[in-house]
Amino acid sequence: MPAYKYTLKNGKTMWYAAFNYTDWKGQYKHTCKRGFKTQREAKEYERSFFEQQNNFNDILFSSLVKNYLDDMSHRLKPTTMENKKNIIENKLLPYFSNLKTCDIDTIKIRKWQNELLSFRDENGKPYSQTYLKTVNNQMSAILNYAVKHYRLSSNPCRAAGSIGKSKANEMNFWTQQQYEIFSKNIQKSALKLAFDILFYTGMRSGELLALTLADILPDKRISINKNFAIINSQELFLTPKTPKSKRNIAIPDFLYNDIQKYVSTLYGLQRTDRIFYFTKSALEKEMKRITKKVGLPQIRVHDLRHSHASMLIEMGFDILEISQRLGHESVKTTLDTYSHLYPDKDKKLADTLNQFRPTIEP
Repeated sequence: MPAYKYTLKNGKTMWYAAFNYTDWKGQYKHTCKRGFKTQREAKEYERSFFEQQNNFNDILFSSLVKNYLDDMSHRLKPTTMENKKNIIENKLLPYFSNLKTCDIDTIKIRKWQNELLSFRDENGKPYSQTYLKTVNNQMSAILNYAVKHYRLSSNPCRAAGSIGKSKANEMNFWTQQQYEIFSKNIQKSALKLAFDILFYTGMRSGELLALTLADILPDKRISINKNFAIINSQELFLTPKTPKSKRNIAIPDFLYNDIQKYVSTLYGLQRTDRIFYFTKSALEKEMKRITKKVGLPQIRVHDLRHSHASMLIEMGFDILEISQRLGHESVKTTLDTYSHLYPDKDKKLADTLNQFRPTIEP
């Protein structure tokens, strides 16, 4: 694995790697990469390059991750990829980066899991159970990829066991009364309308920020047909989260009138123009500020979606209607997410059955 040095115009010595290889199509190729400060860095680049090209299970975990992310980037949405990269860079690579994949055994996985379980932030709070589950699932997904494509004998995450929970024991949400206290304290009309839409429709924040004038239908419905996200400073219009996320939802008269009043103030707004031009972080910042000001329980912007679902359940709407309105892929998703909001369902069932028991006189 030779490396070569060269001299810049300013007299500084640098190194480059140059070598031949056979690509995945069987074609013979030559590559050269410059800009290394040391010979060691140039040789490390060549070694890492061949690890990524070859299919064997003693590949470094960091190289495996590069291949995994490159493969997945062609199959997953940019928002999903961004979440994966964040977890991998902050929770996986600091532990396993320099290990060979075949050397990551059950004991190492358990020690890593225990560190995650033991973590406490500056306020003494641990990671949430759902976050722990997500991180562990990501590690397991990468090792499953190694089993399938790099001849790793087995996935040590399976033998180590899982951590965390797929859904939280408790869900944070506001009642309608709590939300109205919050809403009345918002001074900016655009932000107030945005929060009202989130609470009274249950749409996702990305769906809200993607709304255009054409999506506000004359029959007092909103067409949800795209998702908006900013990835690496690039604004993107994406397809909805799932096929059933594409939907038309009816809105109350007051919300429709408020939308019409607001868009009428936007001079020169075209039908394909977005209605709201702030970001999700602006929503989160305003929510924290107002919540602290009025003394409400702290919740996330996404929890307004849960608040809407909770309100509909309290109003007695059928679970199928709620599922369709939220754009869930199946009723099972809705039940799995919100079943705990029916704490007295057994009591109501028993009370109903009482009506069918004939009264027997002694």
